[in-house]
Order: sequence, then C-alpha cells, then structure tokens
Amino acid sequence: MTSPFPFILASASPRRAALLEQLGIPFRVDPSHIPEDLLPGEPPEEHARRLSVAKAREVHGRHPDALVLAGDTVVVLDGRILGKPRDSRDAVEMLLALSGRTHRVVSGLALALPQGTVKAGTMTTEVTFREFEPALAEAYVATGEPMDKAGAYGIQGFGGALVRGIKGDYNTVVGLPIPLLLDLLAEGGVHYVFGTLSPLSEEAPK
Repeated sequence: MTSPFPFILASASPRRAALLEQLGIPFRVDPSHIPEDLLPGEPPEEHARRLSVAKAREVHGRHPDALVLAGDTVVVLDGRILGKPRDSRDAVEMLLALSGRTHRVVSGLALALPQGTVKAGTMTTEVTFREFEPALAEAYVATGEPMDKAGAYGIQGFGGALVRGIKGDYNTVVGLPIPLLLDLLAEGGVHYVFGTLSPLSEEAPK
C-alpha cells in the first residue's frame, strides 16, 4: 500500500473512492469545481474526456507534485447525453426514457502527472434496463439515490434492480474504469502492482 508520489482524487464521488480503496492505492480527496457544461454538438466521448482533463488540470494546479485523477461519466440514449437530473421530475423522466432500452455509459478519466502532462481516455459500456412502470421510477427517485448520478441511477445501489444486463466493463458504469486507469498510469510511467505504485522501469513486468 505505497506510492512514491501523493495521489489526489479530484472527485467527491464515494464510488470512485471505493474503487481506489479496493485497488489499495493511498489517496486524498480534493474535488474539482469545473462546470460540467455540454458544448453544442460535442460527442459524448469528447465531452467526458474534455471535462476529465479540465478537472485534473484544475486540481493539479493546487497539487503540482502529485498524481491527480479526475473523471466524468455520462449516459447516452439515442445519441443524447443524459447528465445528472435537475430535480425529481427530471430524474423520473430520465428513468422512464431508459426503461426497456439499451443505452451507453461513457466514462472519461484523466491523470495529471507531477510534471504537468495529462494522460486521458474513455471507456464505454452498454447497459440494458428492464421495463418498469412510472410508480417504480418514482419510488426509486424517492430514495434520493438518483439525484447526483448521470442518467439518474446508480448500478452499484438500488439502481442495480433496474438493470437487465450489461455489455462491457462494470466499473465503467460505476464511474472509474479500472483497465483505463491502469493504462493511463502505465502511459505516465507509473507501474501498479496490487496496492503499490512505483516508477515504471524496463525491468518492471509488462
């Protein structure tokens, strides 16, 4: 459980924090406050990547000697990005639009390195919802769980009961695709082995 550099999670998401804890990576939390605005005509992958990079750079400015990890996750239905619901009514409408349908979840990650370089990418998973009535959507929204989540659901919580199946990486839906994180670390010259981060060397296993 060691790291030669401070590791900062630029997110207040308890789900991302739990996944880093699962990996045994020691970290501190310093959330970004970048507005999550959607640019006109911006593709979902570019949106998630752009915001991840902006968040990582903002927080890296406060921790220039650290590794800073930031992320952004969006739900995409029929080419339309569904962000976090504005209110309870918006959350119910999102859930009913997803009912019985397959949508995409795009998670972007950005890793700012101590020297200021940023490595970034995205991963996508398809999620299929089972069909449900408005009363179930309203009951789920009443739990409060959907209100801070893209697409108005959390697959790792009560929202898992709405899901019929997924195609792709589960943690991409949660908000931190571990394969992408490990790729970004390697691209940045950082080697991860079960709770330990170290500078990547020619002798390190690939």
